[in-house]
Amino acid sequence: MSRLFSKAMGFSDTKNSKGGVDASVQRFIRAFSVSILDGTKLKRRAVGIVGLIIAISLFSACDGNQILSDEDEIGAETGTASALTRPSVGASQEEPVSVSLLCAGDVMVHEPQLVAQFDNITKEYDFKNNFQYIKAYASSVDLALCNLETTLGGSPYTGYPRFSSPGSLIDALADAGFDVLFTSNNHMLDRGADGLLRTIEGIRASGLENAGSQYENEKNYIIVSAGAINAGIVSYTYESPRIDNTRTLNGLRITDELLPMINSFGYEDIDGDLEEMEAAVASARRDGADIVICYFHWGNEYQRSYDETQRFIANRAAIAGADVIFASHPHVLQGMEIIEQGSKRTPVFYSMGNFISNQRTETTGSMYTEQGAMAVVEMKVLLSSKKITSMSAKVIPTWLDKYYSDGKQTYVIVPLDGDFLSNPSLQESGHTERAAEALEYSRGLFGLGNIYRLPAAAAAE
Repeated sequence: MSRLFSKAMGFSDTKNSKGGVDASVQRFIRAFSVSILDGTKLKRRAVGIVGLIIAISLFSACDGNQILSDEDEIGAETGTASALTRPSVGASQEEPVSVSLLCAGDVMVHEPQLVAQFDNITKEYDFKNNFQYIKAYASSVDLALCNLETTLGGSPYTGYPRFSSPGSLIDALADAGFDVLFTSNNHMLDRGADGLLRTIEGIRASGLENAGSQYENEKNYIIVSAGAINAGIVSYTYESPRIDNTRTLNGLRITDELLPMINSFGYEDIDGDLEEMEAAVASARRDGADIVICYFHWGNEYQRSYDETQRFIANRAAIAGADVIFASHPHVLQGMEIIEQGSKRTPVFYSMGNFISNQRTETTGSMYTEQGAMAVVEMKVLLSSKKITSMSAKVIPTWLDKYYSDGKQTYVIVPLDGDFLSNPSLQESGHTERAAEALEYSRGLFGLGNIYRLPAAAAAE
């Protein structure tokens, strides 16, 4: 669907291309908390709605960071229904349509990466090798998303603490198969208002969409096509403490001019700010979204467990109508769980960790900063009622390899899937033990039954 058509229909954007909180705030949040039960691409297809289905939704509860029980894990391995599956019962005229989503964590570009990706012959930056083993995964789903934790603020290009990366980074993400980049994060103002606008412009010029920041006259959510359905995307970031009652991001003031361009929430008025998020979810649904995806940039850096604040926000989003919640910012993996509301189940991936950065054992002293995950959600949706009849939520663990090759540093994201120990980069670097250790950690965190395996046919493409 073209951008012109989307605006005519009242959509904000439709495409068919493929941290911490002080004790007082915690008490406030606990007072409002609602209990949570623990626990290729086929774009441009036209869909006919031919009837109405009556579905009975059946689920199994989950516990802690593991979605599946031991029995369900066996079922997941053999292809039977998982704990997220809601089998339909009875005759139906309308067949649900399938949709698949993939979401990765933080894409960061530190100074050593800028040096590594610069080609001394062409005098240009090229990031495509970073994602060469990701393409089979991102290109195999209907909608692929990730968090762009840098800006396209122009030259000079810089890393931490004020990020600005070349536009060729976006070209590499597009080449890898990504469709939507989240731009709501604590670094979105690293190059000021100009950098914010340049980032939006650069992403869209590369044929991708962004969620979490927008031009002043645009809505604070987007609607994109995902296979045969329309997916609404609502993306928000936490704010740093206010200065003289002015909102800030990483201590940078959010001016009145910027307020309508940024999706953010502050802990000083978290209830009121989340009402804005809830209204965006509802508006996306009214504007034609068959499903709604939420992304949150939240939590405490390097904390490997999600906290009560994150669960509170996730619960608010789920009650508002979010069908799946992706998140990042801690730069390490956190668990996932299911929020249950009657027959409705909303998977929450609390932190997908770093997708690519220069954070790793050698630089941060923590092996967890070099580990990440791609969340994979597959669902079936009745378009007439926008009812999800079945859903599975799993992860593909990733590990960032870094080594010298041809006299310079090389960064490569390695999916820890299949015969990953034979990955050419791991073979060259010799880092197979570190990658295997990362996989074992992810298996323990998410549960063996929640580790996704790419079908052999897709892997061979």
